[in-house]
Amino acid sequence: MSMKIRLARGGSKKRPHYAIVASDSRMPRDGRFIEKLGTYNPLLAKDSEDRVKMDVERIQYWLGQGAQPTDRVARFLEAAGVKEKTERKNMKKAEPGKKAKARAEERAKKAAPADAE
Repeated sequence: MSMKIRLARGGSKKRPHYAIVASDSRMPRDGRFIEKLGTYNPLLAKDSEDRVKMDVERIQYWLGQGAQPTDRVARFLEAAGVKEKTERKNMKKAEPGKKAKARAEERAKKAAPADAE
């Protein structure tokens, strides 16, 4: 049985509240879980102590049992000092595509002779 430490959403529409849970990876996001390990309230200020609450001892137990944290939970664990930081991929989403780069080069070429005069 592959285990995940992940977020289970609660709360009403536009008012999310998450529970940090240990569950079987085959279960649905908000479905059955084995143990509740903490809470996450994204509506609170980022510097608030109540924004993320975790039972660190139980999380370390589940990590020792082979549970894999999701990306968001892994960031919480890194911030708490439970897990060492991992390097993530920079997907370069803000970088323009090939056609946009080509158009920018053409504009630069046209502007260069005008600037030389």
